[in-house]
Amino acid sequence: MKFLVTGAAGFIGSRIAKALLDEGHEVIGLDNLNTYYDVTLKQERLHELQRSSAFKFYKLDIADHEALLALPERDTIHRVIHLAAQAGVRYSLENPFAYAESNMTGHLSVLEFCRRAAKAPLLIYASSSSVYGDDAVAPFSEDANVDRPVSLYAATKRADELMSQAYAKLYDIPQIGVRFFTVYGPWGRPDMAYWSFTDRILRGETIRVFNGGKMKRDFTFIDDAMRGLKAIATRRAIFSDGQLSHKLYNIGHNEPVTLMDFIATIEKVTGKKARIALEPMQPGDVTETCADISRMQADYGYNPQVTLEEGIGKFVEWFRTQRVAAGPAIRSF
Repeated sequence: MKFLVTGAAGFIGSRIAKALLDEGHEVIGLDNLNTYYDVTLKQERLHELQRSSAFKFYKLDIADHEALLALPERDTIHRVIHLAAQAGVRYSLENPFAYAESNMTGHLSVLEFCRRAAKAPLLIYASSSSVYGDDAVAPFSEDANVDRPVSLYAATKRADELMSQAYAKLYDIPQIGVRFFTVYGPWGRPDMAYWSFTDRILRGETIRVFNGGKMKRDFTFIDDAMRGLKAIATRRAIFSDGQLSHKLYNIGHNEPVTLMDFIATIEKVTGKKARIALEPMQPGDVTETCADISRMQADYGYNPQVTLEEGIGKFVEWFRTQRVAAGPAIRSF
């Protein structure tokens, strides 16, 4: 099959593109290579993909709908995996218009791309665990009320889900939204907690821990996330008869870890003690995330396998050998 992957130079985008190429598929990759974090890291990910003759890359901003619609391969794409977005909860407080442009206008552009293709491809798009806000009861079910976002980032991701639902109804475009839960691992993002904590602990610097460390996160190792996403991308979509061709899935680990246990795991793997500064809860944060993965298990046989200690161990090994610096855009958890 021929896949279009937006955000192909990103953490998850590059990994799913590589997985598809390894299975013999053709991949068209798009990315605007913005400077939210070190562009060198994005270029290194792309370099790995460009080893394959079945990979073609366009530097393109998905919010530029005219450029996206003019893509030469538009009418030959079988499936679209839409992962391009402006990430990060706290950065949305500093630069809100970047989120409206990338996450909402960009998502609408992708929907129009699918609508105007000769035959509407299956659209798989990234949502986020952040849509659950701070009111959902753990473990978070896809059917929970998600109408109370606590950050602009979460609001844009929920808006994407609603736009997709409308396009499924109006134009019968088959779509699957994936709510990712804190995906981590080698080749990840420098702005995420596991990266910045590891970097600072190894350097002997103080880490800022918000809400006094009284938070939980459902950390999902990249290999587990890829197994789930690849299953959705390569198998027949499962929609109920008589229902909209739009469905949502959680991809998480279903084993939330307290923030202090998370830090203790990094300490154990690195062999170094963390210097900790406890600080108040920050705007936009939530106290807990926990994925109900029963729908993914039933429809795709999803079963996360990598423990937090194993996953952090794999990241630290990569970090020590491949990354001498964490990049210019580090933000604490």
